[in-house]
Amino acid sequence: MSRNFSQSWHYGILTWKRAIPRSVQYGFSLIEMAVVMVILAMLIGGLIAPLTAQIDQRNMNETRDSISEIKKALIGFAVTTGRLPCPAVSAVNGDEKVTCIALADRHGYIPWAKLGVPKLDAWGHMFRYSVTSAYAGPAGTLVLSPPTIRDITIQTRDIAGTLVNVSTPSNIPAVVLSHGKNGYGSTDDQGVVTAVPSVNIDESTNTTDPTTFVTQVPAAAGTPGGEYDDIVTWISPNILFSNMVAAGRLP
Repeated sequence: MSRNFSQSWHYGILTWKRAIPRSVQYGFSLIEMAVVMVILAMLIGGLIAPLTAQIDQRNMNETRDSISEIKKALIGFAVTTGRLPCPAVSAVNGDEKVTCIALADRHGYIPWAKLGVPKLDAWGHMFRYSVTSAYAGPAGTLVLSPPTIRDITIQTRDIAGTLVNVSTPSNIPAVVLSHGKNGYGSTDDQGVVTAVPSVNIDESTNTTDPTTFVTQVPAAAGTPGGEYDDIVTWISPNILFSNMVAAGRLP
């Protein structure tokens, strides 16, 4: 390479560098970096919202499937033994209580070990279970005519926010529920309880009242009854009796 060519080449490079703005030579400016960060934040936020909704829906579906499985197990237990089971002994003992005549004993957790069903919903909360005492008594105590008395009532809120009955009053033998994503009133598998805020009237009812339960669509805080996301289901007496009659457990 000739000396003249080398000098010409270096001169060209220097001229090219001087023509490039300093911000380009040394990377992004602070303003450009800020713009990039804002755009990234918007993109990530747009992805997180749909992902969260998908996870919530998946957990909801999984929990509903578990509740459906529990209902089938309860009816199967009644067909096999002639009665419904009592609630679990405790949050860590999934066998059923020996008796559940007392009001405090008939409202607790699903006896998961006895039934062979999941003990926790998709959010890690234990399934709650309440049963009419007469339906969890000794085999042979259930009768069709007159039908053994049941005493659980299911309610909901109408468009005005007023509590109304879904079932005939005192006509349900058993209820199973999940405390939903917020977990208010729930217990985890270690026995740790999540308190219900005082404004969550309906979720408090589902936690403490063994004979009255509220079912409704998910509701935000500030609505009548308070924030609500419980999933409540129940055993129909007609379906229970028809299965027991078909199995020869009832005349």
